[in-house]
Amino acid sequence: MKGRSRGVFPIFFVFLAALVAAAPVSAKTVFKSGSMVSVARARVNMRSGPGKQYRVRWQLGRGVPLLVRGTRGNWVKVRDFEKDEGWIYGKLLGRKPHLIVKKIKNAKQRIDIRKGPGSGYELVGQADSGTVFQTLARKEGWAKVRHQSGLTGWVQRGQVWGW
Repeated sequence: MKGRSRGVFPIFFVFLAALVAAAPVSAKTVFKSGSMVSVARARVNMRSGPGKQYRVRWQLGRGVPLLVRGTRGNWVKVRDFEKDEGWIYGKLLGRKPHLIVKKIKNAKQRIDIRKGPGSGYELVGQADSGTVFQTLARKEGWAKVRHQSGLTGWVQRGQVWGW
């Protein structure tokens, strides 16, 4: 009897673990309010409510950083760098850190992208408001970033939003 129960017991736990793994996970358990996420697809819709029946408020591109404001089922309420809020289906969001250039007061201005973390480093490029970068590193008020074009450099942390 002892030998038989030991064989059934582990099989039961394997079956139970498989059931738990297959259970749908709601956005609430994955995305906590106040955490940062980013768009994980080439283009996603930010909607006015938590479902496909709600109107599309904005279309966002890959990497756009967002602040989680709440969840409802598999939908995540988010806020962008301009404080616009909406809902995105949770599976369209990821945890890869990104930054976006904040709104610049003078539309003709750009932020500098430098070779190193400081204003004394050589300029390697510039970026307009709304430009999205993947975050590679952080150092004393600066962030090392990479644009989808491949341009890599350092930007002042106060000029970008995200994580």
